[in-house]
Amino acid sequence: MTAEVGVIGTGVMGSNLARNLARNLAGRTGARVAVYDRDVDRASALAAEHPEAEFLVASSPADLASKLSGPRVAILMVNAGAATDSAINDLVQVFEPGDIIVDGGNSLFTDTIARGGTVSQAGIEFVGVGISGGEVGALEGPSMMVGGTESAYSRLRPILEPSAARAEPSDVSVEPSAARGVQAERESCIAHVGTDGAGHFVKMIHNGIEYADMQLIAEAFALLRSRLGLTPPEIAEVFREWNRGDLESYLIEITAEVLDHTDAVTGQPFVDVIADSAGAKGTGGWTVKTGLDLGVPVATIAEAVSARSLSAASVLRSSGTALDGPSTAASAIDEARTSADDGAPASAIDDRDMVLETVRQALFTGKVLAYVQGFHEIAAGAQEHGWNTDLGEVARIWRAGCIIRARFLDRITEAYEADPDLSSLLADPHFQDSLNAGQQALRDTVADAAAHGVPIPALASALSYFDGVRASRASAALVQGQRDFFGSHTYARTDRSGTFHTMWSGDRSEVQL
Repeated sequence: MTAEVGVIGTGVMGSNLARNLARNLAGRTGARVAVYDRDVDRASALAAEHPEAEFLVASSPADLASKLSGPRVAILMVNAGAATDSAINDLVQVFEPGDIIVDGGNSLFTDTIARGGTVSQAGIEFVGVGISGGEVGALEGPSMMVGGTESAYSRLRPILEPSAARAEPSDVSVEPSAARGVQAERESCIAHVGTDGAGHFVKMIHNGIEYADMQLIAEAFALLRSRLGLTPPEIAEVFREWNRGDLESYLIEITAEVLDHTDAVTGQPFVDVIADSAGAKGTGGWTVKTGLDLGVPVATIAEAVSARSLSAASVLRSSGTALDGPSTAASAIDEARTSADDGAPASAIDDRDMVLETVRQALFTGKVLAYVQGFHEIAAGAQEHGWNTDLGEVARIWRAGCIIRARFLDRITEAYEADPDLSSLLADPHFQDSLNAGQQALRDTVADAAAHGVPIPALASALSYFDGVRASRASAALVQGQRDFFGSHTYARTDRSGTFHTMWSGDRSEVQL
């Protein structure tokens, strides 16, 4: 008996994906799933625990190859780096030309490009698939970003598509509650986003946006707690309310759950017993480094990554506790707390509602700007590497299954469907209107946080990015003049074409190069 696909690595992600594949391929002739793990006992335990999956357990890479029908397909669900290289080398020894090796881990896209070049020498196809949704998504339906040849995608799609997430109808005029349950209209969240490393590149940007999104939400929480004195359960209710509107997203949803959770040991809000130090697995940093290499500004993502680094810098933060905070000067929000007529304090409910709405609008505006930055980087990466990446398709497959799934991804999909050559989401009328409507709330929020010493690096960077892109002239002209002075780096002029240099150490005459 043979299997249609093999899964290598039976940790949480690998075992869940294998179960998902087995469930959704059931009923097709020969559509069994083979599993292999260097710890054979772990793979055997998975098969024993889930007899309904009817897994074929392989004892070695050669045994796995013998259990797969041709052309063979094996999906690697192992740690990025050395473990992936080792697994690939094992398969190359036992696979044949025309077989396909799929890397479903969080590999760096440049590694995927290099591995594909090596594997292709043996006539074997190599495909990098970005899989988003965590362990639950792997089991119930993730978003899948496929990078490889068209022929490899044609072979893989019938295997992977049944196990992918399904998105609700993309018509933003339909309320999500009304659209739920319309199975016939749901779209599979899998797409071919380009050749070689494109799948892992798009997944990397997804994770970079995820870093920014999480940080922005965390900053909104910090503001509501410090400025209104709300408890975590009270803020959980605020987030639940926000999740009924344009902020609707998976991350807002789970944030409310985390904030509403009580620690069983201490009886305190769970969020208060967690160490204030956030971890990271590298993809956010990769997004920022790649953005720098491409010359794409991803300031909000970069600040989110930096915020995690700062949170873990215990010695630095310990030293910083001796520093003074701000004075008691009134902020924009403080001033708004008095009525316009007689200067009397506004009512508590008016004050609370005003702050909540201001922070809500600021959060939404910051989130939109983070997505603007991410999609700009995807476009630049696609151009640099020659990938035919459909940005509307990327937004479409992110609408379900993945961590950053959100209601306004429908609007991003619509923007690129309306204009496939859209230079930036900033050029879309809907997002222009949205950002113009929310920018004052973002300004007020950043000003209020600065006045009271509340660190909100992602929101602040989003505002600077907004002002940077809308300014016809800012500070770069002076920087270029400085560069020419000390390093003869030259400059361009606004009044005529060409490249120029001023003889700063001489008579300061200008020469055209």
